Amino acid sequence: MKFRQRMEQFMYGRYGQDEFSRFLMIAALVLFVLALIFNGYAGTIFYAVAVVALVYDLIRIMSRNLYKRQQENEWYLKKRKAVTGWFRSLKDRWQQRKEYRFYRCPSCHTLLRVPRGKGKILVTCRKCGRRFERKT
Repeated sequence: MKFRQRMEQFMYGRYGQDEFSRFLMIAALVLFVLALIFNGYAGTIFYAVAVVALVYDLIRIMSRNLYKRQQENEWYLKKRKAVTGWFRSLKDRWQQRKEYRFYRCPSCHTLLRVPRGKGKILVTCRKCGRRFERKT
C-alpha cells in the first residue's frame, strides 16, 4: 500500500483538521519563535505553552469524538467572527466617514448612521425607538 492510502485508512473516522486546528498550529509556531527570541524564564514559558498547544492540536486532529470537536470549532469561529466583525465595522465606518456621521443611542448604545450635512436633525433609534437631537 502507498503511504497516502495508509494515512487515509488511519484517519478514517477521525476528526482531522479544521479552522481551530489551523489556529492552534499557527499559534504554536509563533510561540516557538518567541521562545527562540526570548531567553531565560520567558522563553521557557513560551516554549511550554507552544508544546501544550501543539499536543492539544494533535489530540484534536486524531480524536474520534466528532461532536465535541465540532462544538469546539463552532466556539472558535464565533469568537473569531466577533473579533473580525469589530475590525470590519471599524473599517466600514472609516470608509464612510465623509458621507455619514455615526452616533450611539444614549439608552441602548446601538450604533446609528446618519447622513452628513443635514444640520440639526432628530435621530430615532431603530432598536429602542428613543429620539434625540444631533448635529450632522
